[in-house]
Amino acid sequence: MLQDDGVPWRDQVDLVDRDPPSAIVREDRRSSPRAEENTAALVQHWTATGRGPVVLVRHDSRHTDSPLAAGSQGHELQEFLDADAADLLVVKDVNSAFYGTPDLRSWLDAAGIRDLVTCGIQTNQCVETTTRIGGNLGYRMVVALDATRTFDLVAEVPGAGQVHMTADELMRTTAVNLQGGGFATVLSTAEVIARGR
Repeated sequence: MLQDDGVPWRDQVDLVDRDPPSAIVREDRRSSPRAEENTAALVQHWTATGRGPVVLVRHDSRHTDSPLAAGSQGHELQEFLDADAADLLVVKDVNSAFYGTPDLRSWLDAAGIRDLVTCGIQTNQCVETTTRIGGNLGYRMVVALDATRTFDLVAEVPGAGQVHMTADELMRTTAVNLQGGGFATVLSTAEVIARGR
C-alpha cells in the first residue's frame, strides 16, 4: 500500500485506460460525470510538469461484435487523448494493461518506474484489474477514482438470484477492494495533482 510520506512523487506514470464512452454507453446509470474532464486534467498535469510518462491503453476486443473491436466506434481513444504524444500506447484484449503489447511491466522496469496512477473505463473491470495486478507485482498504485467511470451491472448470481448494483455502488466497492485490500491508495484527481507539486 502506498504510504503518504510527504515526498513528492517523481518518475510516476499516469496509466490511462480510455475507450470512448460512446462505445459502451448504455441506457443505465453511469458514475463519475466528470471522469473525462478529470482524466484530461491528469494528462495535462503530467505533460505540463514533466511529472512522468503518460501511458495510454486501448482495448482491442477479440470479438467482432464488440463495441471495442477494431473498426468499431469504440476502438479509438477518446478525442482528448493523443496516442502520438503519449510515451507508450499499450494495446490489450483482456481487462489488464499488464497483459498487452508492448509488455507494460518490462517497459516500466526498464525505466525504473515503481509508482503508477490509474484512471479510465471501466472502474470495476479494467481499472480495478490493472491496479490489482500492478499491486501484486510490487508497484505502488494510486487510483484517481473520480477519473474513472463505470455503469450499472446486473448479473444472475447462484444463491442470490438476480443482483443489481448501481454504478455508484460499484465505484465504492472498487475503492474498498483496492484500498482495503492493500492494492492501492484511492484518491481524487485534485489530491493526485496536489501531491505531485
